Amino acid sequence: MGVAILVIGKSGSGKSASLRNFNPNDVGIINVLGKPMPFRGQHKPLVTDDYGTVINALSKATRDAIVIDDAGYLITNQFMRGHGSTGAGNAVFQLYNQLAGNFWGLVSMIQVLPPEKRVYVMMHEDEHDSGTVKPKTIGKLLDEKVCVEGMFTICLRAIVQDGKHMFRTQTNGLDVAKSPIGMFEADEIDNDLAAVDAAIMEYYGIKRKEDNPQ
Repeated sequence: MGVAILVIGKSGSGKSASLRNFNPNDVGIINVLGKPMPFRGQHKPLVTDDYGTVINALSKATRDAIVIDDAGYLITNQFMRGHGSTGAGNAVFQLYNQLAGNFWGLVSMIQVLPPEKRVYVMMHEDEHDSGTVKPKTIGKLLDEKVCVEGMFTICLRAIVQDGKHMFRTQTNGLDVAKSPIGMFEADEIDNDLAAVDAAIMEYYGIKRKEDNPQ
């Protein structure tokens, strides 16, 4: 099964910038909002917020590492296009059911990709009144239907600490950061997604294409 990795963080916390050290030949980027990358490089993202297009791109990807940048806007954009014509009552619940079903289907599809595929799902974070931090979705109804972080074994939280951009690999007791025991050397690491990808490959014994026998 493919490896699905959730990356959450505030705007400006370094989620997109963490791609800066990836060789463009090693990673495919699906850009949901079409925003320019926050660094110079030769990356040529696929710009789309259509679930069908995203799933088709994942299924046909020639690169083994794929990033869905600002994946939360797959939910937001669908909601904004649909809520004005939905009405009220049961129709609202049907819309939320569709939102939840589409996102659940996307993550479920990642899990049935070949085992060498790593898909990084980047989302904004939401801090609740209690201080807990989770992926940002659309309201409590969607959270009740799909526990987004529960569908991932690896969840990294992008943070800024003492002016340095970092990834948290284990929870601080309030956020949903988590990773398998021994995958990363520390609870907080540099926000270098290429280095993260290398650590995941080593942990699971995934070989690069050029390392595999012909």
